[in-house]
Amino acid sequence: MERLCLDCQQPIVGRADKKFCDDQCRTNYNNRLKADDNSPLKHINKILRKNYSILKSCNPGGKTKVKRELLLQKGFDFSYHTHLYTTQKGNTYFFCYDYGYLLLEKEEVLLVKREEKGKP
Repeated sequence: MERLCLDCQQPIVGRADKKFCDDQCRTNYNNRLKADDNSPLKHINKILRKNYSILKSCNPGGKTKVKRELLLQKGFDFSYHTHLYTTQKGNTYFFCYDYGYLLLEKEEVLLVKREEKGKP
């Protein structure tokens, strides 16, 4: 029985357990599998990276108040964040990794950076 490459379907010559004719076919096949499996994950991670970048660029000092409209103009998506933090007063901060925000009145947003204790 003739064995065929899983990528290009050409006959395989060599070891009995060989699945691909060369490294390029192996790489093509595996990249195609990963691209199909992770498309929702890649989409969400792209949004999270963009949100993180926007929060970081708008908050160079670690604590800044900005207009909500500014974040929207830069392409920020308020639907995506990595985690929440609720204070004892009941305020809920939305975080994208170590940068977060608190929705305030009058369409303002307080941007914060979470500082790790014991790190400079």
